[in-house]
Amino acid sequence: EVQLVESGGGLVQPGGSTRLSCVASGFTFRTYAMSWVRQAPGKGLEWVSGISSTGAGTNYADSVKGRFTISRDDAKNTVYLQMNSLKPEDTAVYYCNARFVKNNYWGQGTQVTVSS
Repeated sequence: EVQLVESGGGLVQPGGSTRLSCVASGFTFRTYAMSWVRQAPGKGLEWVSGISSTGAGTNYADSVKGRFTISRDDAKNTVYLQMNSLKPEDTAVYYCNARFVKNNYWGQGTQVTVSS
């Protein structure tokens, strides 16, 4: 059974940091490109960041560039999103996504709320 389980969300103060984790199982993690996608209240899905299957390539949305860092640990089947200098507009449900050819898997999401 394919599973992507996100964790690390919660309430964070503006300017604060947190790290999201996504643990994968049920597929060959190291062959998949991984991404983080978020959905703010009342809005559509927004791609946040992606990392290639080798980890050599990373990309970020302009809205998070310089503040967020994506990484992966294939030994742990885990992808991370380090989030620094958080802003209220980063408040959203964050989803983990895995892609390889026609396969496209999603996690259940983790809520991040940035508020004082």
